[in-house]
This record gives sequence, structure tokens and C-alpha cells, in this order.
Amino acid sequence: MATTADAPSPGATGPAGNPVRRVRDVVPADLWDKQVGLLMRDHPYDSVMAARVLGQGYAYLLTAMSHRGEGLGLVPGKLVDIGVHTVILDTVAYAELCEKFNGGQFLHHVPEVDMKNDGSVLKTADIVAADGWEVDLPLWTDAADCGPCHPGNDAH
Repeated sequence: MATTADAPSPGATGPAGNPVRRVRDVVPADLWDKQVGLLMRDHPYDSVMAARVLGQGYAYLLTAMSHRGEGLGLVPGKLVDIGVHTVILDTVAYAELCEKFNGGQFLHHVPEVDMKNDGSVLKTADIVAADGWEVDLPLWTDAADCGPCHPGNDAH
């Protein structure tokens, strides 16, 4: 099961005993600050909540990119999806992220109208944790049994 990790302690380890990877080590500080600001502008979040949502959005996207072609049906859940949208709507930065972490392939956004109730959100949180990213579990349990994304697709 995924773990709650707002900020891992030095030397913190993930499920396989590997060091926990931090999104802040991947995202440039100026881009991070900009996107946190966008979340605060567009949602009723303070800087702490905005950073939590953004971090989980990045962890989800980076996990989806690392599992491209596996058809896992990864789903971020409602709150994490807000962070994902903040990342992908900043298209220049998102294209650079895809170039760096997805072999230059664009990870498309393919939303569904109907929500699926198959436990895929928490399964996704487990995969994010297994990939070594920090998982802030309360942000994933808001829609633990449903998700709006196209199943089994290399997309968000």
C-alpha cells in the first residue's frame, strides 16, 4: 500500500528499501514556484496544499511516463488530477518534461466522461510508491474507487 509522505526524512526509503525520490529534485525551482502560484490562483489552496497537489501530479505523470506501453490504466484521482492539469496546461514546460522523461513522446490527455469504480486510483498510488516517489495518500483517497481517465491507454 502507498505511504503518506509529505516530506521524507533524510535517508527515507520506499517500499523496496530504495531512497524515496522527491519531485522537487526533478522540477526546476522557478517552474515549481510558478505552478504552485497557478494552483493558488485557480483553487482555494494555500502554498502548502498547492505544493502537495502539484507534487503528486508530477509523481503521477512521471510514473505514467516510466510505464509507457504497459497498459496499466493508471488514474490520478480528483485532487491529484488538479495537479496533473496544472502541469500539462503549462505546455512549454510539459513538452520539455515529456522530452526528458518520456523519450520525446507526448503523454496525451484522454479524459472520460464516466467515472470507473474499479479501485484504480489506489492501485495507481501503489505503483507511484513502488516507483519510489513520495505518495501523499490523503490526496489519493478522495476518489479511491473511481477515476476519469481512459483505461489501459498510454495517456492521462
